[in-house]
Amino acid sequence: MQFAERLDRIPPYLFAEINRKRQKLLAQGVDFINLGVGDPDQATPKPILQTMHKAIDEPRNHNYPPYQGTLGFRQAVAAFMAHRYGVTTLDPETEVLCSIGSKEAIHNTFLAFVNPGDYTLIPDPGYPVYNTATLFADGQPYPMPLKPENDFLPDLKAIPAEIAQQAKLLWINYPNNPTGALASFDFFREAVAFCRRHDILLCHDHAYAEIAYDGYQPPSVLQVPDAKNCAIEFHSASKSYNMTGWRVGFVVGNSLGIQGLARVKSNVDSGVFQAIQQAVITALETPREEINKVMEIYQRRRDLVVEGLRSLGWKIAPPKATLYVWVPVPEGDTSQEFTNRLLEECGIIVPPGNGYGAYGEGFFRIALTIPEAQIKDAIARMKAAGIRY
Repeated sequence: MQFAERLDRIPPYLFAEINRKRQKLLAQGVDFINLGVGDPDQATPKPILQTMHKAIDEPRNHNYPPYQGTLGFRQAVAAFMAHRYGVTTLDPETEVLCSIGSKEAIHNTFLAFVNPGDYTLIPDPGYPVYNTATLFADGQPYPMPLKPENDFLPDLKAIPAEIAQQAKLLWINYPNNPTGALASFDFFREAVAFCRRHDILLCHDHAYAEIAYDGYQPPSVLQVPDAKNCAIEFHSASKSYNMTGWRVGFVVGNSLGIQGLARVKSNVDSGVFQAIQQAVITALETPREEINKVMEIYQRRRDLVVEGLRSLGWKIAPPKATLYVWVPVPEGDTSQEFTNRLLEECGIIVPPGNGYGAYGEGFFRIALTIPEAQIKDAIARMKAAGIRY
């Protein structure tokens, strides 16, 4: 018995490897600090839980859900997009889809639109699923370098014309994982124009839509006036409402993009439990003040990380969004060497930057999803081990 050849082209999933290291340390009784995975440690808000408890008892929710999501869910999403972003033209029937979080929707989009040999334009560094999903679809990933000197934005003008002509998808993700970078509205306009010119589906992974600090409010690509002609946007309840384990999100935008994704989904899954969909409707109605309370927790943690690293010689600015701080490794170390050193000398787990792509080399990522006391402990361990930038 043999694995399919496609698995030979798929690298080990970065966070599966981090979890493997975590389990090994647990078995050894090591007192480790996990700064690796962006899994919120705050509880799901009580109103969402209350809706879920009530919805579980409703027999009508115990049947198969509509593949694309209940009409009530899709109408709530359209209302949210109108209220939150001023995007008032979404048709709940054809331009909104319920997803099992973002990850499955991202993967299934490649299956819906990529033929063998087609190019996909993906950020590097970037969420690893963009690359692996391309390979599963027998496509060819074309990495778009995200460089510090360009504020971690891809240079669309540098993409060769022959590549653009053969590309089916262009992926962007702002606020960005892993760099924490932001995109301006002008960049969104440029991306929309590029994709319209080359007949490419623009895919905006907006998983960190609500995770922002210092008064910053991340925009939606669908706020660009003609974006719906070429763009779809992926939202997740995971980070915004502390619902990572619930596995639910939504995709909105271009009707053909939604139709293709829906055709794949109807053949590979049976939709999201309707009780969870009702809980997300409540989540989307969460008052801004409640979201801001959680953001204040993350902002304090961000400041502790930045101040702590500055005390050790790093010259970094605090990110204005996401759950991450993207940090350069000290001179002379590779990403892997430095993260191994943190693990072995300090018992600290962080992912190496090159786990997100070749252009992530020279960096590592810190997640803000552990209590302040553990962040302080991590900085103290680094100082005691003589680790400086």
